[in-house]
Amino acid sequence: MTSERTLALSKRAYSASALISIAVLFIGITILITFLFRGARLDLTESKLYSISEGTERIVTSLDEPVNLYFFFSQEASAESPQLRAYAQRVRELLEEISERSKGKLRLSIIDPQPFSEEEDRAAEFGLSAVPINAQGESLYFGLAGTNSTDGREIIGFFQPEKEEFLEYDVASLIYRLGNPKKAAVGLLSSLPVDASFDQMSGRMQEGWASIAQLRELFDVRTLTSDVTAIEPEIGVLLLIHPKDLSEQTLYAIDQFVMRGGKLIAFIDPQAENDPAGQQQMGMPPMGNRSSSLGPLLDAYGVTFDPANVLGDRELGLTVSLRQGQPPSQHIAIVGFNRASMNSQDVITAALDTVNVMTAGTIKKKEGATVEFEPLLQSSTNAALLPTSRLAFLPDSDALLDGFKATGEQYTVAARIHGKLNSAYPKGPPESGEGSPAGEHKAQSAQEAHIILVADTDVLSDPLWVRTQNLFGQRLAMAWANNGDFIANALDNLAGSSDLISIRGRQSFFRPFTKVEELRRQADDQLRAKEQELDEELRETERKLSELESGRTTQGSLVLSPEQEAELERFQQERVRVRKELRDVRRSLDLEIERLGTVLKVLNIALVPFLIAIAAILLAVTRRRRLRAGRAAAHTG
Repeated sequence: MTSERTLALSKRAYSASALISIAVLFIGITILITFLFRGARLDLTESKLYSISEGTERIVTSLDEPVNLYFFFSQEASAESPQLRAYAQRVRELLEEISERSKGKLRLSIIDPQPFSEEEDRAAEFGLSAVPINAQGESLYFGLAGTNSTDGREIIGFFQPEKEEFLEYDVASLIYRLGNPKKAAVGLLSSLPVDASFDQMSGRMQEGWASIAQLRELFDVRTLTSDVTAIEPEIGVLLLIHPKDLSEQTLYAIDQFVMRGGKLIAFIDPQAENDPAGQQQMGMPPMGNRSSSLGPLLDAYGVTFDPANVLGDRELGLTVSLRQGQPPSQHIAIVGFNRASMNSQDVITAALDTVNVMTAGTIKKKEGATVEFEPLLQSSTNAALLPTSRLAFLPDSDALLDGFKATGEQYTVAARIHGKLNSAYPKGPPESGEGSPAGEHKAQSAQEAHIILVADTDVLSDPLWVRTQNLFGQRLAMAWANNGDFIANALDNLAGSSDLISIRGRQSFFRPFTKVEELRRQADDQLRAKEQELDEELRETERKLSELESGRTTQGSLVLSPEQEAELERFQQERVRVRKELRDVRRSLDLEIERLGTVLKVLNIALVPFLIAIAAILLAVTRRRRLRAGRAAAHTG
């Protein structure tokens, strides 16, 4: 008995020591992994929500001097907004990840500004303001401020959840501007009077376009002459507006600018309404050429543009009045692009509501071209191409509807083009040229080229997006469309580094329950069908009641006839029946959603532990078999 008891005690001691050893080993391995894999993360989300792009990582690691970031979020004030708190956690994790990858070049501070505190004063000093979140007047801070070593400041006033797809781009853009505080140099070449100038015809000063005045505040805009043969190396983006009748030397200079890695934004037009050479005079139709193009460049870059046609859109055409005293009517060649006709996945157009164009052309990718062609502005399917000759002398906009027939095709008016490009002058400079304007001739782009092409120039003119008025001698422009935002976004995007351009919109952090939404849509369709059935029965009953009323023998009597009583009773029964069916449809919807929720709960709560238990049982059975086989082999030996 004593030996058996001793053996049992020794087994218990062995088991206890084994458990202690396993616990110590587990803790040791955990500590070792913590030190060996410090900062390592594994992102298993479908769209890599918790991983930053290579472009962002290159931007932060290439900073010459440290940048300070201050993330302001009101924790207490957001207690009743769980969705906003979840998004704030998403923003914070992204900022922490970017800071971790910056190798100490980003200094992140997380600040919870309490009311009437120094932190709130600091937020106000940066230019951040609290945003109301409910009808009770409660507000909170949810923004980002950044500073650099030269007293430069940049802010994101409020992180809007609906712009979550561009969260990383907005943060990376802020960091890039702090790391590169000098205004980007933009070259402007235009054949239209976009700046303030003296009009010889009227003998007065002519106001410049508000869109160009806005760009001069944001960028270092340098005006180039139309006969330029060399583009300064400091210019990172070249803006062409109505490039008309350019010489071969100027076209070659533009081509080599693109080949060297310069960014290009070109506004071309089949019929520029603001071209002074083609404006009508003395009631006569305009006779001059109002089209512009880039000669052989577009064909070499894989894009086709036909200056002989303009876009007509029956769905998106705006209602205007061409002449004073004339009633407004739809003008299908003056098109207002809405959110549905813009690229929601591109940072240039994602946040815009309306962009208006007039007598715009269309562009498309050349067949067989290898360049990436991403539309930014597209027509509806109720559109067609109209010959420019039909707009030379248009008596009224209704005339454009004569013979109009939609093709069912969506036409592109603006697009982003990027990729490796071949020069339009593969054999070198044109014969009259004197060599490459910037050194050695390049027959192919040195890196991925970036071009934004818009087939309209009137989009930049004031009448299509601003109303101007004089206030105490000051000219004020009030925007009613997003044309100015469109060009500003395009320049801001291309003026940054290639790393910044490479950061694209991601899938939203908030993932909808697609199956539940599908069930709701199906039920709503059934509900609408039932509602329509009820409405139809109501109308039919009212018609029959009217007939019965008109056929009554006693005028003015308030007593219902037996026929009316029967009809009303039938309708009431039908109404009860239809309402019951509506309740049954809604109940079946709720039951199906609850059934789906139960299945998901079972999968999340029970399935994983069940699989782990099955794996443990299989492991135990396998181990026991091995032990038995080992004992049998030892016994045989």
